[in-house]
Amino acid sequence: MTDRPRGAHLIPTAPEPAVDHPAGDRSPTTVRARGLLPSLSPAERRVAQVIIDHAATASGLTISDLAEQARSSETTVIRFCRAMGFTGYSQLRLTLAGEAGRAYEATAADGQVGSDIGETDELAQVVRKIAFADARAVEETAAQIDITVLGQVVDLVAGARRVCIYGVGASAFVAADFQQKLHRIGLVAYAWSDLHMALTSAALLDGRDVAFGISHTGTTLDTIEAFAEAGRRGARTVALTNFPRSPITEHADLVLTTAARETTFRSGAMASRLAQLTVIDCVFVGVAQRTYRETRKALDVTYEAIRSRRVDPGRRRG
Repeated sequence: MTDRPRGAHLIPTAPEPAVDHPAGDRSPTTVRARGLLPSLSPAERRVAQVIIDHAATASGLTISDLAEQARSSETTVIRFCRAMGFTGYSQLRLTLAGEAGRAYEATAADGQVGSDIGETDELAQVVRKIAFADARAVEETAAQIDITVLGQVVDLVAGARRVCIYGVGASAFVAADFQQKLHRIGLVAYAWSDLHMALTSAALLDGRDVAFGISHTGTTLDTIEAFAEAGRRGARTVALTNFPRSPITEHADLVLTTAARETTFRSGAMASRLAQLTVIDCVFVGVAQRTYRETRKALDVTYEAIRSRRVDPGRRRG
């Protein structure tokens, strides 16, 4: 067993200087603001919500206007800017203005507004809005992935004795998908969604193993308890969540984040899966690259094993 601090190096207490985007983060400001919402004070959260809800026009607000709309103070706006990694309100306004311009061009080219689904929308509109929202979720998730952390996760998984993946609810489906992918290329991996089974598996891990906790909100107790137990036993821990300062990250050595957003009919649990699967695919392909020859051999062997279970394309019905 080991006793080492987790997650502290991933969540800086003071922002780093930046020019356009803090610390080189190229993800939209609204994506970062949504991710920080649970960790902000109530007053800062109101400021963030104004930015999220009115991203297209927020850059035109003075600091006094923004403070008034958020029912807060100018000091609170400055604190929010610093929590986001900006040096001040001027930098936030410039960044929002640039993002609003790019969003307008993308919307005009696509012919779709990324609005919520309305009660009177025709089915064709619903299809277009869902496709637009899903594409944005994948794009925004990819834009904000920390490549350095991703590389460290890939190294850990590729070199692990075994990988135990914890997730319940919608995240359980993502955990099962990840387990199947790793198993397909010959790695020892298990996905656990039952708390008792998860805790017993975690108790048997050590420094040679990796525990992967998947939780959209980062607050799912079953996942956190098993994940924390794995860490106490010495396993290296990786959390995948939509909120970089959520409780699960307190038990993580490394944190990967998604950028899913909720809509009227698509809750966080539903919207999170595409974003989570995007990150999982990035990890999987990275691991496959690290073990290229072994991976190709494993894929060929497993394909051959199930080929007879597929319908022959040349077969014709009588």
